[in-house]
Amino acid sequence: MKCDVLIAGAGAAGLMCASEAARRGRRVIILEHGKPGRKVLVSGGGRANFTNLNVSAENYLSENPHFTKSALAGFPPSAIIQLLESHGVQSHEEESGKMFLDGRARQLLDLLVRRCNDSGAAIITGVKIGGIRKKAGRFSVNIEDGQFDAESLVVATGGLSYPELGATNLGFKIAERFGLRITPARPALVPFIFNQEDMKRYGGLSGISLETVIRYESKGKKKLVSGETLFTHKGLSGPAILQASLYWTGGGLSIDLLPGMDLKNMLVKDRAQNTRMHNYLSGLLPRRLAMKWCELFLNSKPLNQYPARRLEKAADELHNWAIQPSGTEGYKTAEVTAGGVDTKELSSRTMESVKVPGLFFAGEVMDVTGQLGGFNLHWAWASGFAAGRNA
Repeated sequence: MKCDVLIAGAGAAGLMCASEAARRGRRVIILEHGKPGRKVLVSGGGRANFTNLNVSAENYLSENPHFTKSALAGFPPSAIIQLLESHGVQSHEEESGKMFLDGRARQLLDLLVRRCNDSGAAIITGVKIGGIRKKAGRFSVNIEDGQFDAESLVVATGGLSYPELGATNLGFKIAERFGLRITPARPALVPFIFNQEDMKRYGGLSGISLETVIRYESKGKKKLVSGETLFTHKGLSGPAILQASLYWTGGGLSIDLLPGMDLKNMLVKDRAQNTRMHNYLSGLLPRRLAMKWCELFLNSKPLNQYPARRLEKAADELHNWAIQPSGTEGYKTAEVTAGGVDTKELSSRTMESVKVPGLFFAGEVMDVTGQLGGFNLHWAWASGFAAGRNA
């Protein structure tokens, strides 16, 4: 079967790319081994956090930090919002510029599939891609019972996260097949796992959540992220933790459990009280956490029985809770894959390989990883749009 553009992967990036290429009059076929858009359906807890009004290159991690600028400029948040509105799909803004659908993520997926169908792009599911080669300027792609021949090949296969939704390393294999470099891949936007000692200390606090500020070091630079931290049965999760995991390279974390407060001054002011420490901290922290903290570190007694230096130390420990994770929960629960096809190998304007004419990449398969909050889906739209306009 011959076509102009063959796309591997019917996720957000692949569907966007297909509809744009087909609207240019290109004959387009998408090959998908499972069902289209399975990650779209679970995005934003099923409500599709589909973009962020504050999108910029600074929201993305890549070895080539300027790579995203051209594609983001070519497809800003207003473009996807207008596309949704033109199909009668309404959305709204939540905190920090996050855009969600008023309805469910199924609306977004149905729109993407319908747009492909209306523009003439064909989606073929249940297809396992085998060998791929390029000869006489065209790509030949083998499947179990046939072969496809295309002028352009777009790899939009996603990363390694959510393997139960069908994630594979196919995209990386295709890139390597044509001599492209892969930057080291790792799970990102993923919960941390306690080390053995901290598991004994804090494993019973599962379900507790609180606002925090997390400080950590990445590539020699000190960084911080604020937001909710959630204790799980084996570690830490929540928006602040997931965000920190994007940049985490194995070092320790310092977590402020009482951001915006000056516990030292509060304790100095209240140190004449006979309120027991666990009751005092329970007014500032979730009670179970306050009780556990006192059990582990403070031997709860009335405030007026602590030396001033011990109160100062207690304040410092709560503002700088030191944690050394043993690792992350891995790809099974990671929202995205950091690393991927080296963007130095690609045109930032078209997403085409600089080595292999006609070979394009879109979405998570590339070494472009967005922060939490709609940035990764927006990269799917922007990169898919750029590839679709040029493949």
